[in-house]
Amino acid sequence: MLRYRKYLIIIIALLVLLPLVRMGYRYKRSALSKTSLPESGRRQVSDGIAQVGDSARARLRPHFDKARVPYAPGRVSFLAFKQEKTLELWAEKGLPERPDVTSGRAGPRWIYIRTYPVLAASGKAGPKLREGDRQVPEGIYRVLGLNPNSAYHLSIKINYPNNFDQQKAAQDRRTDLGGDIFVHGKNVSIGCLAMGDEAIEELFTLLNDVGVNQVRVIIAPNDMRKMPASLDLNIPWLPELYGILSQELKDYR
Repeated sequence: MLRYRKYLIIIIALLVLLPLVRMGYRYKRSALSKTSLPESGRRQVSDGIAQVGDSARARLRPHFDKARVPYAPGRVSFLAFKQEKTLELWAEKGLPERPDVTSGRAGPRWIYIRTYPVLAASGKAGPKLREGDRQVPEGIYRVLGLNPNSAYHLSIKINYPNNFDQQKAAQDRRTDLGGDIFVHGKNVSIGCLAMGDEAIEELFTLLNDVGVNQVRVIIAPNDMRKMPASLDLNIPWLPELYGILSQELKDYR
């Protein structure tokens, strides 16, 4: 009898602890979107720019000058590669007056500016499928907004799950896709891209100056311009996703 009572106590303890562990994970994941200041002291984006904008622009402008792209450009792209742990910054440049005589095209639209190291990103190759899988999403995303109150210094929120993510989830009958995916500061992350404080100050300021609607974020398992991505995962629509990413990356050479 005592033996069964012991097992019963263990089972009850597990039933109590498991929800608490799950709540702790959700709290840690949502910390990126929460303020580290009291509600009455919440900062606006303009407050964050006032604090870091001048120094961030001073660090950015030499890279734009070297690329011969005026600051601030009309549009920018972030290319994030999970295997390489890098984020490339590209800017749109006005078309040249004369077309390229060899190709007949008007020359490259996107100009490389610089590369940032990704200091932390959990998970592995493959798209994010559900809440709690600790995966960084893969796809083409837009920016929803800038958060100057992030617990991770500053952060940039992307629109995961996007339309593609939602369509494939419906096909797979998956629910609870997760969310709150950010590019942020510091050097720790669960499902997001941690860039360090100086880098996020530059990216945050740049997006403020360009406008969040003028930004595209491409996240790929690896740099597909150099090597095709693996299709080993048992995801029926993965070739479609990687085909889209590979085609998009051809504009950035």
